This record gives sequence, structure tokens and C-alpha cells, in this order.
Amino acid sequence: MSRRRWWIIWTLFFSTAINYINRQTLSVLAPVISREFHLNHSQLSNIFGAFQFAYAGTWLIGGIFLDIAGTRLGLSIAVIWWSLVSIATSFANSAFSFGAFRFLLGIGEGVNWPGASKAVAEHFPAQQRSVAVAIFDSGSSVGGAVAAIVIPWIALKIGWRFAFTFSGVLGFVWLALWLAVYPRRRRSTSVTTSASLNLRDVNSWLPLLKRSDTWAVVIGRSLTDPIWWFYVFWLPQYFSDTRGFNLKQIAAFTWIPFVAADLGNFAGGLSSGALVKKGMAVLRARKSVCIVSCIPVLAGIPAVLTSNPYSSLALICFALFGYASWSTMGLTLPSDLFPSEVVATVTGLSGLAAGLSGAVFTLLVGILVDRFSYIPAFVLAATLPVLATLSIVFLIRREGQPDAPVAPSGPLLETV
Repeated sequence: MSRRRWWIIWTLFFSTAINYINRQTLSVLAPVISREFHLNHSQLSNIFGAFQFAYAGTWLIGGIFLDIAGTRLGLSIAVIWWSLVSIATSFANSAFSFGAFRFLLGIGEGVNWPGASKAVAEHFPAQQRSVAVAIFDSGSSVGGAVAAIVIPWIALKIGWRFAFTFSGVLGFVWLALWLAVYPRRRRSTSVTTSASLNLRDVNSWLPLLKRSDTWAVVIGRSLTDPIWWFYVFWLPQYFSDTRGFNLKQIAAFTWIPFVAADLGNFAGGLSSGALVKKGMAVLRARKSVCIVSCIPVLAGIPAVLTSNPYSSLALICFALFGYASWSTMGLTLPSDLFPSEVVATVTGLSGLAAGLSGAVFTLLVGILVDRFSYIPAFVLAATLPVLATLSIVFLIRREGQPDAPVAPSGPLLETV
């Protein structure tokens, strides 16, 4: 299991990367699609928001589904779903159809993070979890960077519709690897039996709502995830609108912030792990990284105020570096605070709240840009992490759950 756990986490890295290539396809092509279909910023925000509302709901429902069905089966179904939807998006021809396909895409993609977090809780000890989370979560940055480079190239060479087909096909390639790597349930343990056991535990999930550390995770993510959504969805459109970038320039430059975010993932995970190895309490280490990480996100304010597009790009990179470091801690905390049986559920609850707040923020951005400018949106995105950090610092008062066994044992797992 020691060797297998690292195969699992790197496979989850690729699922996260493909997840982001799928969702970023529309964002990267937004300047082209908005011109072809005469979409304003409010209409674009509605399309982006459709994804987020579905995505938010699936974080919670998907978390419960994963706790019942298991990580292997649950993620397999999710990847098949979002891959088929991505391919179908190539047939969209109106704002409504784009919004409908984005809604369906969000249903599938919302399962990835609760599933990955559950896998980390099942297979990694506390001192390795932040690094494991950094690995799979960094797939979002890599996927965003790949999408920024590859998707415009496909659109320019053979048309934007083929870009959606390309994104969807990647999921089926990943599925073969996942089924080979992840351990499966023994045949003697049926899904029905597992479901009945988990359903009897529903009452044990309800007390989670009374715990302050549950709300620390929920509030923290609700105030930081909108920042990521803002940059992910609006970055290509922002550089097209205010900096005059064409599709080739978008491909040449807008992948760089995702690399900065990738570095932030590992900076947060590695620094937190190093603090724990030096003897610092696990949750104190996570809080320390959150406090430091919220500072770079403030760079979003000068980023929108500077007149130099490349200075703006550099400051956005710095802001996303800080966000990604913070996010790694936010995704690690559920496995630090709760037993593995409910990690996916807690992660799903926080994802639901974060997705809804992100959707509202996305809709707000469209209104602000149409009526005013990008400046208010950048200012909000820069200041929310301070409040998020305060919630983590003051609402988490205990040291967390006793460390569980590194990996499940007994009749549930077998070697593939």
C-alpha cells in the first residue's frame, strides 16, 4: 500500500488536470464564442454560474454518494459523465444550450474533489496528507495551463467545437488508468451492503453541523473559492476586454498564472508538512500557512490598477500563488479534523457552500463589469481571504482527530 498510495494520488492528479481542461475549454474560448453568439458579460456570467450551481450541489450529494458507493466506482461514473457532456457541448449553438451543458458538466465534475479527499484520508497518514492534497490539487493548475495553451491552438487549427471533443476524450483515457490503479471492493462485499451501512450512519453526520470546526472549513472555503472561480472563468475575458489580447496572446500568456498556482499548491503542502515534521501541532501548522498565504492574494488590487498588462499578469500570478497555498490547507483540514468515514461528506458540505458563494460571485462579476468595471471584482477577490483566515484561526479550537490507520484493511480491499 505504501507504493500504491502514491500511484493513486498521481492518478488523481491527472483526473483533476483533465477536470480543469474540460471546464476551462469554454473559459478560454469565451472571447471567440461571445463574439460569435453576441453574448454580453451578464450572459457569460449566467453560463458560468450554471456550472457552479450544479457543481456546488454535487459536492454535497457527490460526497454522500462516494461514502456509500466507494471512491473507485464513484469517480469512474463521474468521469464518464463529464466526458460525455464535454463532447456534447461541441453541438451548443446558443446561450441557453451552453448554459445547459455547463450545468450538466458541473454535476459530474463536482465529484472529483470529495473523491480525492476521501482517497487521501483512506491512504495517507497526517504528516503526508498536505503533500498528497497538494499533488492532486495541483492538477487544477496544470489543467488550466494546458487548456490555455492547447485549446486555442485546436480552435485556430480546426475550429472551437473540436476543442470540446478533445477535452471529453481525455476522460476515457484516464478511466483505464484509474481502474488499473485503484483497489476495488471484494466481491463478497456488495454495494447494497455498503450503502445500508452508510445510510445507518446518516444520524452520525448530523452532529457535524454543531461543530465549530465544521463551520470553519465551510466559511473558509466559501470566502476563498470565489477567488479561484473569478480568475479561472474571467482571466481570458479580462485580458481580451481590457488588455486587448487576441486568442494567440491568450494562449501565449494566460497559462502562466496557473503555473504560479501550481507552485503555490506545493509551497503550502510542503511548508505545512515541514512544520509538522519539526514538531508543530498539525492544525497549528495548517493555520500558520493560511495566515501567510492570504497576504499574496492582496496583489489582485494593484493588478487591476496598473496600466502595464505584463505587470498585471505578474501580480495576478502572485495572487494565485497565495490562493493555491491557502486552498491546499482548506482541502487538507477535513482529513485532519474528521474520521475518514465522513471526510467526503464534510468536504462535500464545504464544497456546496463554496460553490454557491462562487456562483453568486460569478453572477456579481458580470453585473459589475457591465455596469462599472473589473476593479470592484478584483478588490473583493483580494480581500475575502483575510476573513477566511480569521474563520480558520478562531473557529478551530482543538487539535483534531487521533491519527487513523494509514490505509483500510480487512475485507473491503483487495489487490487489483
